[in-house]
Amino acid sequence: MAAGLGLTLPVRALAEDAMATGASASPLTPYERRILDVASAQVQRVEGKVWRSDLVGIADFAQPSWKPRLHFANLEAGTVRSFLLAHGKGSDPQHSGWLQSFSKVPGSEATSRGAYLTCEWYKGKYGTSIRLVGLDPDNSTALERAIVMHPAWYVDQAMIDKWGKLGRSEGCFAMSNGNFNEALWHLSGGRLLFADRIGEA
Repeated sequence: MAAGLGLTLPVRALAEDAMATGASASPLTPYERRILDVASAQVQRVEGKVWRSDLVGIADFAQPSWKPRLHFANLEAGTVRSFLLAHGKGSDPQHSGWLQSFSKVPGSEATSRGAYLTCEWYKGKYGTSIRLVGLDPDNSTALERAIVMHPAWYVDQAMIDKWGKLGRSEGCFAMSNGNFNEALWHLSGGRLLFADRIGEA
């Protein structure tokens, strides 16, 4: 794990320092503070398994697909940026917009919970994508299932405006075409992506 990142400081102190120096345009909400706390705790839990700990991706599947629920938690600046994210078809068979269940079973087309190591870029059927390695028992089949991060046409505000929810992936972490470069530049290359039901409390 990269050294010298100041991760021993309380996340709240980091956030307050960031706001004091103008790194954040507005105070963090209680939910954003929770996201930073979860990110910090997960980095410590998987210490030695990720290469970079400056920024963590938190996918909160307690939120519906029509809300931004992929959070980029910058542990150095104490800031959070949020993006739309699709879940797998197998996790929402009725296409309600809510994730109903997790699964790592090959062929399930479901989303898996747990910590992932983000790896290199590659060219796939959805264009440039990010390989993921599952670090927990609940997502240990990620490579076998080809679970990756990729852009998708069905992740877009226009889908929400028309249908009230996003489309679904085959289990992958799908972002909008317009925002996927944010993942390529800031989340790939050995960082942590953590997926679970986080919620407000």
